Amino acid sequence: MQHLLRSNVDKMAETDNIADQRFMRMALDEARRAADEDEVPIGAVIVAGGQVVAKAHNLTERLNDVTAHAEMQAITAAATALGGKYLNDCTLYVTVEPCLMCAGALAWAQIGRIVYATPDAKRGFTAMAPSCLHPRTQLQAGIMQEEAAAIVRHFFRQKR
Repeated sequence: MQHLLRSNVDKMAETDNIADQRFMRMALDEARRAADEDEVPIGAVIVAGGQVVAKAHNLTERLNDVTAHAEMQAITAAATALGGKYLNDCTLYVTVEPCLMCAGALAWAQIGRIVYATPDAKRGFTAMAPSCLHPRTQLQAGIMQEEAAAIVRHFFRQKR
């Protein structure tokens, strides 16, 4: 019996990992769209009940707005789609670790889970204020990290 329970838990974790990769690929597509628009290539997807409720990428250049980060755009779109400001039952997939501003907004939105691909050692919230998220928010890092980091590296190499 113990073996069957462990086997089911392992299968659930594998299924979750497949879903995480699927949604992170969508976030990576958004990051590529941002790069195509000469925006810093960060993409975000918010999922509720296994369904995408928001997709976004950075729009800081187009909107001339330093707050128009992918996460902020996704939070607004998800809240509109769901008809409420709290995202307790949602997961945010984002290609780069959120900055402190975005982490604060995610805390206010009470996001249920954050999955990010690659860390941001200089401006990521874990380096600046690791406890700024809502206490119930689950955090997972490193899903498709190499792919996300490569998009960012390529973008900034072209800029130099």
